[in-house]
Amino acid sequence: MTTDTPVPGTVKAAGLLVGIEGLAGIAFAVFLLIDGGSLPGGNLYGEAGYFVVIFGGVLACGIGLLLGKRWARGPATVIQILLLGVSWYAIGPSGQPAFGIPGAVVCIATLVLLFRAPSRIWADGHGVTGDGEK
Repeated sequence: MTTDTPVPGTVKAAGLLVGIEGLAGIAFAVFLLIDGGSLPGGNLYGEAGYFVVIFGGVLACGIGLLLGKRWARGPATVIQILLLGVSWYAIGPSGQPAFGIPGAVVCIATLVLLFRAPSRIWADGHGVTGDGEK
């Protein structure tokens, strides 16, 4: 098993998408702090902090994939499955397809990228080394 296999473009593209999801979640937390003050009840700071912690982890997985860290692939996969459920809820029961459909498309695209053959080979630690040997 080699440890210096180059990171395939599919993994880097998935990392970019996951990173964008993380940044979007953190931006939502900032939006809550700026514009969410008119909501009655609840703890606004707690809710925003929750989103920062959760989506900070999502951002960390995206950065990990961009840097070629194999540990990030598993959590990124779980995140996409969870966000796909959120997208389904936005499309159906919430009646917000304008948010749910793009979210679902990004989740599906990321899952496809994470499970393409080059991504799986890379995650297993196999592939071409820096010398061009297998």
